[in-house]
This record gives sequence, structure tokens and C-alpha cells, in this order.
Amino acid sequence: HWMENIKDWCISRQLWWGQRIPAWYLPQGGYVVALNADEALEKARAKSGDASLTLADLRQDEDVLDTWFSSWLWPISVFDGIRHPNNKDIEYYYPTNDLVTGPDIIFFWVARMIMAGYEYRGEKPFGHVYFTGIVRDKIGRKMSKQLGNSPDPLDLIAQFGADGMRVAMLLSSSAGNDVMFDEALCEQGRNFGNKIWNAYRLVNGWTIDDALAQSENNRLAIEWFRQTLSKALGQVEADFASYRISEAFMTLYKLFWDDFSGWYLEMIKPAYQCPIDRPTLEATRGFFDDLLRLLHPFMPFVTEEIWQDLAPRKAGESIMVQRMPEAREIDEALLARFELTKEVVTAVRNVRKQKNIPQKDPLTLRVIADENYPAEYAPVLQKMGNLSQIETTREKDPSAVGFLVKTTQYFVPMEGMIDIEAERKKLAGELEYLEGFLASVQKKLSNERFVSSAPEKVVANERTKQADAEAKIAALREQLAALK
Repeated sequence: HWMENIKDWCISRQLWWGQRIPAWYLPQGGYVVALNADEALEKARAKSGDASLTLADLRQDEDVLDTWFSSWLWPISVFDGIRHPNNKDIEYYYPTNDLVTGPDIIFFWVARMIMAGYEYRGEKPFGHVYFTGIVRDKIGRKMSKQLGNSPDPLDLIAQFGADGMRVAMLLSSSAGNDVMFDEALCEQGRNFGNKIWNAYRLVNGWTIDDALAQSENNRLAIEWFRQTLSKALGQVEADFASYRISEAFMTLYKLFWDDFSGWYLEMIKPAYQCPIDRPTLEATRGFFDDLLRLLHPFMPFVTEEIWQDLAPRKAGESIMVQRMPEAREIDEALLARFELTKEVVTAVRNVRKQKNIPQKDPLTLRVIADENYPAEYAPVLQKMGNLSQIETTREKDPSAVGFLVKTTQYFVPMEGMIDIEAERKKLAGELEYLEGFLASVQKKLSNERFVSSAPEKVVANERTKQADAEAKIAALREQLAALK
């Protein structure tokens, strides 16, 4: 709309500062336009025919040029393309790829730069325009000196680090939306920087034993994370191509915090003061290098610092000019199988939490195996769940704590792990509560007026509650019977 409905605009402003309009008025009327005062005097004498005119006889226009009158030439003037239209810089760089700006100056600046580009170069000045949001405080007010709600960036950098402040901006700005800035996000950014640093300290502190063979657990962990990294790379590349900068960062944030630190490093971490095998450590340092290069555009300082220490570097070598990692072909089936493994580990940990069983105490896991049981990841299950053994069985174990992952049934035997009497009381209390809850639901469903007049969705929800309560009650009764 702006490009197809071009209107004239007033080029002058009544201000005491700015670029003066280069027009000089003659005493007898009329004006001349010149590059400078000397040229204006020369033109004025020629126009008036009065060779005795002096600069004191001329009056330069008091108004200044509108700010955008010079700004509209920016894509051209930065390469000196007005004075030297065919110089090598403008021939090489014009048109540029991307312009990054705010949405409040679309017409004032962006549209006028496009006008000037076609007027003076016969070509658009840039291919894409990326509009950032306006920075607002956490209650939605635009930041301004008048409101006093704009923090000093140098103070934030001193408190949280430059990387921490950059992360805060990324966390609070999704493409096309205003930036709802909250200082608490700077703390989150600093914490993420600490997470990266601490992960490096952990890996850097491991020692290698060349006589140590790589375990099956470590081999599986490396295979899984390589696939996970490739999938994240594909997502990041798609986000960059679509200008979803914050989303690209969040993908990497989760990749490093959850997948790399929370799972991968825990899987391969050797026992306290024990060495690690060389292939696993070398693969891990390779992954760290990839992650640092991916995070560098978002967190340049901590990534450069660690990258320089990660391996011997030549003088002047920098992470800034390293190539980004490239995605490989992704094995979706492998990733899906590992997701099942993660669910099982999480469920075992939940059992420990519910029954107050310390992580250091090994457990037995029994499984009624089917196609959704990731048997190939049994070494990972054993390490991450601290399992002494995994047994396959064909029958349910009512005395054990059971859980379901997809269609696979798992059981954690509790013999010798819990106080039987305390557990019986706890289960009896849960059973009493559920029986009371079921009675209230059944009473509601036995009311013909409710069933006939209530919305179908509400009635269906009550029937679901009834079925869930009945299933839980049956399971509790089984467990109580087993404890006797």
C-alpha cells in the first residue's frame, strides 16, 4: 500500500538543529540552491547581475531538512554511491540482503529508502525487511526516559554479563512481537551461561584411560545425541530461514540444557574419580565444539572463551569465522525409541520419589516386553535408573509399583525397599478418598435430570471420571491384597 500510493512529503522542519536547507534568498527576491555559501554567492551574482553582492546580502533558509530526507539515501550513501555511483563497493554490496528495523518507521524510513533506491539506482535497496518489536517493560509500557522505565544496559551487563542481557532480549522477543523486557530474564540468561561453563568444567575434568574399552551405554548415548543434534540443526536452519531468531535460540537452549546436559552427560559420566574411554571423550568434545559454534551468534563471549580453551588454537583464530555444523540424515525411528527409554527412566525416578527411595539404592525393574519395549537401550536404562537388573516377565506383579509406557507394562518390586505397614496405611487412605470420589460421581450420574439436561460434553466428562476412579480403585485393591 505504501509503495503504490506514494505522496509528496514536507522536507522542511522548524528546528534549531539538523541539516540546513541549501537555499539562499536574494535581496531583490528569488533564490539559488548551492552546495555551499561560496557557490551560492557566485550563483546569486550571476542570477541578479549584481557583482557587488556579498554573503551578508544573502539569507539562507532557516529551516532544516526533514530527518528522513537524508536517511532515505542510507543504503546508497554508506557505499558513497551518490557521489561515485559506479564505485566498486556499491557495485558489490548494493542491493543488500536484509534490513532490520522497528515497525514504527515503516513509512518514514523503509518505504522512502525503497523509493530512493529505484529513483537513483533503478533497483530495490534490500531483499527482506525484518521488523523487530518495540521494547516495552514487563507491564507493557514503551520504554522511555520520561517514564524512567528503561534500565541502563551497562548496569545490566555489569550485573548479569553481556551474554546474559542478550539472552534476555531473545527470551522476551518472538518474531514480529513487541519485546516485553523483564530484568529477571537477564538472570535466566546468566544462569544459562553458568550452565555452559559448568558443563565444560565437568567434561574438562575427566581423564582418559586408553586401556578402557567403550561401553555399550556410551556407544548408544553418542549415537542418540548425534541424531538429536542433527534434528536440532535442521530446526535451527528452518528458523533462521524464516527469521524466527528467538525460536532458533530456544531450540538450542533446550538442546544444551535438557538433551546435552540433562541426558547425554549424565549417561556417559564416569563414576567419581574414575577415568573415561578415549572415543567417548573425543566424541563429547566434538559435540561441545558443535554446540559452541551454534550458540555463538547468541552468546558470543562465553562461547569464544570456552572454544579457545577446548583445543589448541592458532594465533588470531576465532570461533566467529568457523563454519556452522551441518545436519546429517536423521533416524526418526532411533529417536522415537530413545524417547520411550527416557519415559521409562523418568517413571523409575518418580517411583523413587513417591516411595522415598534414595538414588544410591539400586532397584530391580520387571517388564512385560512388547514391541514398545526399547530392549536395545537396556544399558542406558540400567545406568540412568540405577537398576541392578532388568527382568522380563509374562505376569503382572501386584506387590510391585507398576507403570505403563505406551503399551509396555513395567514393575518395580518393593521388597525390602519400603515400610510395609506405612505403605498399607497410605494406600488405604488413597483408596478411601477414591471410593468417596467415585460415590459422588455415581450419585451425579444416577440423577436422570442431570444426565438429560446437562451438555453432552459435561456428562461424558463425568463418565470418564467414573472409569478412571474405578480403574485406580481396582489397582489399589490389588496392591493392598499383595501387601497382606
